[in-house]
Amino acid sequence: MEILEVPFPTMNDNQILVRNLFSVVSAGTEGKTVSDARKGYIAKAKSRQKELKMVINMVKSQGLLDTYKFVMNKLEAASPLGYSCAGEVIAVGKNIHDIKIGDYVACGGQGAFHAEIVSVEKNLCVKVPKEVSLKEASFATIASIAMQGVRQADVRIGEYVAVIGLGLVGQITIQLLNAAGIKTIGVDINPAQVALAKENGASVAVCRSQAGIENIINESTNGYGVDAVIITAGTSSLDPVEFAGTIARKKGKVIVVGAVPTGFSRAEYYKKELELKMSCSYGPGRYDSNFEEKGIDYPYGYVRWTENRNMQAFVELLASGKVNLKHLITHEFTLDNAPDAYQMIVDKSEPFIGIVIKYDEDKEIDDKKVEISHVEYKPQDVNVAFIGAGNFAQGTLLPRLVKMEDVHFVGVMSAHGNNSRYVAGKYHFNYCTDKSDELLKDDNVNTVFVCTRHNLHAQYVIDAIGAGKNVFVEKPLAMNCEELEAVKEAYTINMGNNRLMVGFNRRFSPAVQQIMKTFTPEQPKAINIRVNAGVVLKDNWNHDREIGGGRIIGEGCHFIDLAMYIAGSKVKTVSAKALQNADHLNDTVCVSLSFENGSIASISYFSNGNKNVPKEQIEVFCDGTVAQINDFVSLTISGRNTKVYKYKQDKGHSKELEMFCKSIKDGKDSPISFQECYDAMKVTFEVVNQL
Repeated sequence: MEILEVPFPTMNDNQILVRNLFSVVSAGTEGKTVSDARKGYIAKAKSRQKELKMVINMVKSQGLLDTYKFVMNKLEAASPLGYSCAGEVIAVGKNIHDIKIGDYVACGGQGAFHAEIVSVEKNLCVKVPKEVSLKEASFATIASIAMQGVRQADVRIGEYVAVIGLGLVGQITIQLLNAAGIKTIGVDINPAQVALAKENGASVAVCRSQAGIENIINESTNGYGVDAVIITAGTSSLDPVEFAGTIARKKGKVIVVGAVPTGFSRAEYYKKELELKMSCSYGPGRYDSNFEEKGIDYPYGYVRWTENRNMQAFVELLASGKVNLKHLITHEFTLDNAPDAYQMIVDKSEPFIGIVIKYDEDKEIDDKKVEISHVEYKPQDVNVAFIGAGNFAQGTLLPRLVKMEDVHFVGVMSAHGNNSRYVAGKYHFNYCTDKSDELLKDDNVNTVFVCTRHNLHAQYVIDAIGAGKNVFVEKPLAMNCEELEAVKEAYTINMGNNRLMVGFNRRFSPAVQQIMKTFTPEQPKAINIRVNAGVVLKDNWNHDREIGGGRIIGEGCHFIDLAMYIAGSKVKTVSAKALQNADHLNDTVCVSLSFENGSIASISYFSNGNKNVPKEQIEVFCDGTVAQINDFVSLTISGRNTKVYKYKQDKGHSKELEMFCKSIKDGKDSPISFQECYDAMKVTFEVVNQL
């Protein structure tokens, strides 16, 4: 565990920047994360079966070495902790009108980390009145978990609710139920937490081990049993769910809030016709990117209580005095001493409930780059800055660039400061920052790699061209024709000696290069490209029209460029059809191209296949000779004689980067001309238009 100095997080149009004054340590969620992180690799694998299966599948499809590198990147990188905080707003995105600089807010979810400065989506923060304690308001996100459990129980004034698990969420649940006029019964295995529940207002609080506990609860409910049970415990035991079935009345409800297994015995649930419900985190909107990332609210009349409105309701209860957390806050740590909080949780060295981290509000905080080292490089070398440093940059580009002579790393910017700091340290960048302008104004930088999400590519490319930098941008170059024309205009104005290239790597693979030696550009060819692309879930950002653009724009452009390269000619006509399915994602597609030199190409980009089938197969038919690439591990050329070439899977990434960097050092044109990149994207947009 480390306290790191990192750049500010970036802020988009739907976010606010907050200076934290308090944040809450979730002993359950964060305690498990820290405990898992301290395990050895075998113990990690046992505790994270889902991730283990993903690793095994990745080994099958990408090989052991690439998988090892990917996994080690994940294990080595610092992961921020925390998801519930409160502080003062210091900047707001342009789409936010109801929050202003200087407001106090409570924040939650992704981004609401234990950090001096956090960047949070507008639907994951609520204003806090001046009279409300920010220390208590910092619990708003965790409290909304408890509140959503209460809402799922849908109980009425005078009814009985048992709360199993009297940690922080359980204790807040009891207060919320009491405020609503519900009679509460608390159950836990820890006598100290049972005693706290009594102080906290529970009508009855008993240890799970107490003899005759069922009779005590039965008598407390006039012999009927409780109307609902809310399980806020976290355990691998089935006892909470089994016990809930025992104490619930006929046709009662059992609400699962905590992490407990649900493989219960049938008898009690069957005889009583019990209703078992899961409660999803903070409430409606959770895990919905439209709500959380784009700030699109649900209509008030149709979804009365969203995660945001749950947080608001909790703050209002604090303001009215109907909920009071002062006696639940057992520990307070400074940021510098925060690791001690986690040690206490893991060791269980003393009793705890509410744990907060307090930040030094008198400290001056500057939004400045974090310097790792300071080295001046020769202007004729390739001096690189990265805008965006996610999985592709870390797994594919940086490991190859770092091996190249006269390639130097100057500055890096990523959406999250901890990621920038990790990449800067691992690859020995001079500094990391949250401002692209800082990179573009740096005279020590002559080459910019753009590796952000797709919707940001075009603008960063335009900015980098305007700053006189060479630019390598990962596919796609743009999201639509308007962006593409804007890039073209910027390139035309500033072309000079600077290079702009899109990462169309497959044309540089040794298998494709061998094909290009086999045929001449003038020979008309029949080209067949089949891509077993695999399923990408509907809610993945790649499918989002505003962020990813869809898979044809994001990845299909690769194969359009490849077909154009092999054909050695411009596209003349385009035809495209998509498989009609329930999702309407247009990611199972047949594309037909004809070329000015008489060549034709068929691109089959299929998402409905099977992982056991090789991902990519390319066939070129020309004048009695057939060349067949099998997933870039082999090439068979059948003509007068048959030749078979074997490769360690090579899709051309290393050669692509080598040639791009060489063009900079030699002062020559980019290995892929701008016109070729432009044409490939134009054809891609025509495909999408037809779909």
